[in-house]
Amino acid sequence: MTYVTLLSPSRAGGPEESGIALLMVLWVLTVLMVIVLSFSYMTRTETQAAVAFQQGVEKKFLAEAGVERAIMEIIYARMNQNIQIIADGNEPWRTDGTPYTVAAGNNHFSVSITDESGKINLNTLTDASGIILKDLLMNSGVQEAEADIIVDSVLDWKDADDLARLHGAESDYYQSLANPYKAKNANFETPEELLLVRGMTPAILYGDGTKKGIMDFLTVNSKAGQINLKVAPKEVLLAVPGATPELADAIIDSRQDPKDMAAVQAFTASIKPPFNSFIGAGALGDTFSIESSGYKGDEKGGFTIKATVVIDGNNKIRYAYYKGPA
Repeated sequence: MTYVTLLSPSRAGGPEESGIALLMVLWVLTVLMVIVLSFSYMTRTETQAAVAFQQGVEKKFLAEAGVERAIMEIIYARMNQNIQIIADGNEPWRTDGTPYTVAAGNNHFSVSITDESGKINLNTLTDASGIILKDLLMNSGVQEAEADIIVDSVLDWKDADDLARLHGAESDYYQSLANPYKAKNANFETPEELLLVRGMTPAILYGDGTKKGIMDFLTVNSKAGQINLKVAPKEVLLAVPGATPELADAIIDSRQDPKDMAAVQAFTASIKPPFNSFIGAGALGDTFSIESSGYKGDEKGGFTIKATVVIDGNNKIRYAYYKGPA
């Protein structure tokens, strides 16, 4: 006799168990896909970060190369400033902020040199010469009342006494602020120190995107007692009482030919006493500010370094200021 054993649907593996197994397989595949995608995204992010870091380092080295090239050009200009005839192509770089672009393979750097003797020295300002700083402020968009406060407060900040000028401020004013401090009563160490002075704001010092700040026209490093017309930026030239845009443009145009002194003489003759004592046209100074930016290919964004160098005896270089990226 033959016996047949009948299996129940549950013991034979019915559709319920098959569906559960399929769902488990789908869940496992989904988890694996998420892991793979996450790993792929992370790898791509790390790769892009590595490439960006590499390009940033390359731009940094390009900017540093610009600083070194600028130092070489400064020394060359100082050595040749009294030579009457220089071969074409060997002319020294101008030290009035003129930008120069130098190719480095497929990349390049842009660098400018500014002789500090062409800027307004905060530490040599007096009650008489303070008008130059006032004019610079007003030409940059500051109202006259605000400019008076800033100029008098600058003079109060660096003088040795505690007597405030008409529009100025001494320690009693600064002690009344929410975060009190005292007036320094000593020379400025950096132009950024102006932000501690009554009336000065970051927008005035650095600009606000719609107008340029005054930072690039101020110095604390120049040893010159006058503004050097041969290297002063146009903004500084226009801050001298009696100067006109035409006179300033003539000065800048004359720098193409260092032997042309007609524009300097015309400018000096147009400035009446006592303001003519604030200007001069001497030799190159010994302190220079450098701004160098390194660029990769055709990129518009670069790595910028700002530095101030002092040329001591025997052309020894000393850094008085260095900031990068700036």
